[in-house]
Amino acid sequence: MKPGSLTGLFNCQMRRYFIIYKPYQVLSQFTPADGKKCLKDYFKVDRDIYPLGRLDYDSEGLLILTNDKTLNHRLLQPEYAHEREYWVQVEGSITGSAMEQIQKGVEINISGKMIRTRSAKAIRFEFPPPVPERNPPVRFRKNIPSSWISIILTEGKNRQVRKMLAKTGFPVIRLIRCGIGNLRLGHMKPGEMKEISHEIIYEQLFGK
Repeated sequence: MKPGSLTGLFNCQMRRYFIIYKPYQVLSQFTPADGKKCLKDYFKVDRDIYPLGRLDYDSEGLLILTNDKTLNHRLLQPEYAHEREYWVQVEGSITGSAMEQIQKGVEINISGKMIRTRSAKAIRFEFPPPVPERNPPVRFRKNIPSSWISIILTEGKNRQVRKMLAKTGFPVIRLIRCGIGNLRLGHMKPGEMKEISHEIIYEQLFGK
């Protein structure tokens, strides 16, 4: 084995990877702010472990924690266009027209500028998907129905899913990120964490 190979192997072994289910109303950071709960309240990891990307305070679901800076670069750069799947509960019975708008792309306001979202995949669930109960629970209004849809994006602008659905007239009630690439939440519940290997996370995200 070449001398440099041992160093590379050692560095690879020192990298750690976790997937977590970020609960509702929790900041996607380990530092508390404004009296809000943060990841530190639920997950105990080494100080060099940090989240890749973020989920909004009022969104839930899959978040990756790691100390692998290479993965951070590859996953967050727009040119790699990784698919991110969201299960979204919206207010009202969503229409075919709204679904078509989401699939083709809509104009939303990002930092004061109107931008058009990339085309997306969108499918309406015939029945509500198997998701864990939310704490606090969702408030239902008897006279207003709700719908569940799956949206797959290849970009991640600030509050994009919520803005897209609001533009089509169907405000978001609940938003769960259930997948990034082939990496899935599976049967995880809010507040749960699972460590996975370097080989598995790269295979699930990049196919190698």
